[in-house]
Amino acid sequence: MCSMEKVASCQIAFTPIVSEEYLRDIDAVLNIIKNSSLDYNIGVLSTTIRGPKDKILKLISTIYNEMDIKCRFTMDIKMSNICGCEE
Repeated sequence: MCSMEKVASCQIAFTPIVSEEYLRDIDAVLNIIKNSSLDYNIGVLSTTIRGPKDKILKLISTIYNEMDIKCRFTMDIKMSNICGCEE
């Protein structure tokens, strides 16, 4: 993957603030990530995602738009163009 295109990495922490069922909302976000076809690693406090920058930015937008109608939330996002790949 690294030799064909530049890979970005992103860390997302989604936190429902006003939610009828916060666990359901977190699961919905994780399903969006799982269905994104990007590499991901679900952690205790955040999820790390790797892939092409445009696909990661599209994923962030999709999460925002889909969850905007379900709950109020914060998303802490860290994004890096340094993924540890040798070029």
